[in-house]
Amino acid sequence: MQDHKGILIISLDFELNWGLRDSVKIEAYKENILGARTAIPKILDLFEKYGIHATWAVVGFLFAQNKTELYEFLPKKKPEYSNYAFSPYPYLKNIGNDECEDPLHYAPSLIKKIRAVPGQEIGSHTFSHYYCMEDGQTAECFVDDLASAKKIAESRGVSLESLVFPRNQSREDYLEVCRELGLKCYRGNEKNRSYESSRKNRFALMKRAYRLADSYVNLSGHNCYNLNELEKFPVLNLPSSKFLRPYNRKLRFFESLKIMRITDSLDYAAKTGAIYHLWWHPHNFGKNIDKNLEMLERILKHYEKLKAQGLMESLNMRETADATKQQPQEKQAHNKSL
Repeated sequence: MQDHKGILIISLDFELNWGLRDSVKIEAYKENILGARTAIPKILDLFEKYGIHATWAVVGFLFAQNKTELYEFLPKKKPEYSNYAFSPYPYLKNIGNDECEDPLHYAPSLIKKIRAVPGQEIGSHTFSHYYCMEDGQTAECFVDDLASAKKIAESRGVSLESLVFPRNQSREDYLEVCRELGLKCYRGNEKNRSYESSRKNRFALMKRAYRLADSYVNLSGHNCYNLNELEKFPVLNLPSSKFLRPYNRKLRFFESLKIMRITDSLDYAAKTGAIYHLWWHPHNFGKNIDKNLEMLERILKHYEKLKAQGLMESLNMRETADATKQQPQEKQAHNKSL
């Protein structure tokens, strides 16, 4: 018999246009972003139906009720990225006044809906969708950004304890800052080299091709982890296991393979008492909403079967971090992919 149940963690990077502003023209992706506003309540319905606890890593800008309030929480030190387009601050003059006028850049009503569903954690995706690995940013700027994220969340009665680094640009040398600001855990990347944190480089296309193939065929392993193998200091690393790719009509004939890739890993986690961490962005579901929800429900039904057998439970990131405190104190090993 295994010592404990497998754990399903789900985390969602909630950013609306703040996560896409510098990489995609708004006209090309507006349908997805606005569609996320329809998809989120439906995702929450499925989470409630299947008892799913999830972490929603929210960009701090989205908490603001209006532009005046947003400006009140701006950090003193802002990153001076070498790539001017990375900074959202010059862009602020272009956004509307509030959520009603500009649903692409504000989301207090959606945050309220998320908080109303049991088991949902509001985590941080930094204040400004901050890029920790880009030239021109500094540790001091990161501190101020994260402090602003905490302040605007606290103004809504939310205590941020989990972090997802934008573009998965996690940095070990910034983790002590996270601990000092009260964060318990963050989502790290899979240990395969194709998933390492990095800026864009000449190998980017090769990595993307590998990750795409790995979503349908098991190339990198199950990427599951045991509680006692996790890196706990300065804050707990809860590595990603798999990005849930949205429905793609061009790849529709491979949908079953994609789902099977995930359910096979859920089976493995359940049988070995390991953690499986699935993630995506709400805007990934903003187009082909019904197809994406159908895909998600197939995965959650599989989880439900494992739960009924007493083999698996659903925890958000904060709950998983709290669960590690119940583990025997022992020398921590580096994360190992199972």
